[in-house]
Amino acid sequence: MHLSVLDIVVILAYLAGIVLFGILSGGRQRSARDYFLSDAAVPWWAVCFAIVATETSAITFLSIPGVAYAGNLSFLQVTVGYILGRFIVSRYFLPRYFQGELSTAYVFLETRFGPATRRTASVTFMGTRVFADGVRLYTTAIPLALFLQGSSFLPAGDTHTAYVVSIAVMAALTLAYVYFGGVRAVIWTDVIQFGVYILGAAAALAILAAMLGDGLDAGLSRAIAAGKGVIFPPWPEGGFAGFFSTPYTTIASIAGGMFLSMASHGTDHLLIQRVLTTNDLRASQRAMSLSGIIVLMQFAVFLAVGLLLWIFYNGAPNSANEVFARFILDHLPSGVKGLIVAAILAAAMSTLSGSISALSSATIMDIWLPLSGKTPDDATLLRRSRAVSIVWCLVLVLVASLFIQTPATVIELALGIASYTYGALLGVFLLGLLFRHTQQSAAIAGFFTAIAGMAAVILFTPIAWTWYVLLGSAMCIATGLATQAIFPRPQTRT
Repeated sequence: MHLSVLDIVVILAYLAGIVLFGILSGGRQRSARDYFLSDAAVPWWAVCFAIVATETSAITFLSIPGVAYAGNLSFLQVTVGYILGRFIVSRYFLPRYFQGELSTAYVFLETRFGPATRRTASVTFMGTRVFADGVRLYTTAIPLALFLQGSSFLPAGDTHTAYVVSIAVMAALTLAYVYFGGVRAVIWTDVIQFGVYILGAAAALAILAAMLGDGLDAGLSRAIAAGKGVIFPPWPEGGFAGFFSTPYTTIASIAGGMFLSMASHGTDHLLIQRVLTTNDLRASQRAMSLSGIIVLMQFAVFLAVGLLLWIFYNGAPNSANEVFARFILDHLPSGVKGLIVAAILAAAMSTLSGSISALSSATIMDIWLPLSGKTPDDATLLRRSRAVSIVWCLVLVLVASLFIQTPATVIELALGIASYTYGALLGVFLLGLLFRHTQQSAAIAGFFTAIAGMAAVILFTPIAWTWYVLLGSAMCIATGLATQAIFPRPQTRT
């Protein structure tokens, strides 16, 4: 598992180039608002690619092929739900976000309910984002860690140090352009990184097909006979219980994908921050809607890579999380190997940079400014915003280290973490959007009931993660409406 000199040159050139490009494209920030939202409107097509790149982490690049390798193609159904969810967000959520002056997605909750709801949602976003993106940052370290383990840089078998070093290096490089370039740097580097990782995935798919050569048709026949080509699986065994414990039934996948996308793209500031930089409702709607279609196409490519890997290894019991990384390091030619490792880094850096920026924005705008009661000058607030970015980067490194050598398939682990709180977040937003007379106390009661209820679901039931957001949203709305009916209060907000 060695990288050639050419591979290392390609990787280093990419890393140096993307950091420099990010710093230059970000320009000079003069205020915290410019740092987090960009005073100059960003084109909708760039925001569209940034949305896709932000949600496409190294997990997508490495673990989605692993899902197909270990299972079949039924994960593709989830992306159909993604498209439906984004159309709903574009039609019903985004118009409310462009009413007035918003600094984060959670300002809407303060306007609709009150400051306590805003702070509750923002803190929940931070916790969810830190753990979900900690998993993503860990996944980024896999190819670099495998390289370090097979090199002379570290003692043989020192797996933990290899992962920690890889995580720290990736975080430091990403922080450099976030710190100096702000959200503009994040978005424009995302556009470049989108192109790099798509090129890398297409190259891997083409090389795999060429390596299989005349055996591709026979391999596909074996894969289909083994059930690897299934997109729409039959009704699961086990009756009613089996239906809810199987993650990729057609209903669970599409409904789960739709609610997950409504939550992630309609309530998660990581992605809402992107569309707010367009400064225009219609532009944001175009960016949001088209991103779902692009995600479906790229997931199809990643799953196809996993299917061909299964054929290449003849179904050998490889780790689903590491099988693609090992193929890259063991079998790809020099130069191409470096390109695809760079593609993995591109996917990772796009998500990590967005996470650092969004976490810092929520901390300053939702928590520190409202609670401090201070209105510092632009230069002071900008310095504080950058300092907070450093802190969140360090936190993400620490959290990522907790997931080293996790036995779970990391894509499902990350989505499961996000889905745990996404239901409560989506539920409280829907209470604000759809039910005019719901008050803050009812919304908060619904929110915390959903959090507690989902903890019980995850700990004590076999229900699959694809149902989490739908169940959490239903708990939040039902509790909120019941609380409002039992303890009505005069309406004070609209």
